[in-house]
Amino acid sequence: MVVNIEATLRSVAAAIDAAEMMSGSEVKTVWTGIGGSHIDGINSRGVVAVTGKGREIGPSDIARVLEAARAVVIPMDRQILEVIPQSYIVDDQKGIRDPLDMMGVRLEAEVHIITCSGTSAQNLVKCVNRAGYEVNDLVLQSLAAGRSVLTEEEKELGVVLVDLGGGTTELLVYTEGTPYSITTIPAGGEQVTRDISIIKGISFENAEKIKIEAGCCWKTMLGTGAAGSPLEGDDDVIVPGVGGRPPMPIPRSQILTIIQPRMEEIFGMVKDELDRLNLSRPLGGGIVLTGGGAQLLGAAELANQIFKMPVRVGTPLSVGGLVEEYRSPVYAAAVGLVLEGNDREGKAGPDRSGGPSPRESAPDGIHKKFWNWIKGEFF
Repeated sequence: MVVNIEATLRSVAAAIDAAEMMSGSEVKTVWTGIGGSHIDGINSRGVVAVTGKGREIGPSDIARVLEAARAVVIPMDRQILEVIPQSYIVDDQKGIRDPLDMMGVRLEAEVHIITCSGTSAQNLVKCVNRAGYEVNDLVLQSLAAGRSVLTEEEKELGVVLVDLGGGTTELLVYTEGTPYSITTIPAGGEQVTRDISIIKGISFENAEKIKIEAGCCWKTMLGTGAAGSPLEGDDDVIVPGVGGRPPMPIPRSQILTIIQPRMEEIFGMVKDELDRLNLSRPLGGGIVLTGGGAQLLGAAELANQIFKMPVRVGTPLSVGGLVEEYRSPVYAAAVGLVLEGNDREGKAGPDRSGGPSPRESAPDGIHKKFWNWIKGEFF
């Protein structure tokens, strides 16, 4: 959540400036990810009568049933972020993914509705606008991350995406190919860093550096480097002194005893949330960890021990371009935003007045520039 408008807009401007320099393109509009503890998801259902000619289901019927499904009561301070169709029911036939052109009398839709805090969304858009850019749309970060790290097979089998962020951990549960539940846990990598800082009496910045460079949360991984290279036993990490004091060595085993309990607590909270869902079928796709916290050495092994199911670290799928630069769990949401933006641009069609789409009426406009940049960089 945005807690400092000026600092956030400076970060936005710096990130886009760097992107413009690397791509050689000018950016005017952006797809913006949103996340945090204010995100919530609910399942809903809508029912309409089919009005198409000969009782054939058309696009207008699908639009009406989705509109009916999203007609839920939400607090005044919240807004609907996404309405994701899960499945359709035509008369008594269930489990239909696309009812278009089918024959029926009654059409039902089961959807997952994602809501967010209205003020949080407005603050985020305000930061981007004040930095000098226009927001095309807000996209849930965990959905974007799932777009870039999950396979279709995993989604069909049932999978849990655990996005280990700085202040929060977001859970996105897929069953039968569609999102089923979205939950946010108010704990993440910052809590791990803060534990190191407080227990060892060092600055937050030095604690973060230690966590990234020497952190580990699974005992058997102590003899292994980040790239699988062996380490000389329980080697020491040199920590800069505070207030003029000399640097001090800290054994990695001590860092492990600080990090592992906090990671166990976070994974335990995730497990509690999953147990509350009472899913009708097992999650055959297992657990996929992503986000900055997934880089912590031993995170997958610790999660496997707690969840008792297959666990892997999710890195963005290759989409061309500077592959080695972005194939890290840290950039899962960013790559997902690029893919999602590309999909939504591709689906842009004629407006309701029957005129040409923006891309057709303004071939030199922002949409074409964005699309050309996507093709040039990633395909």
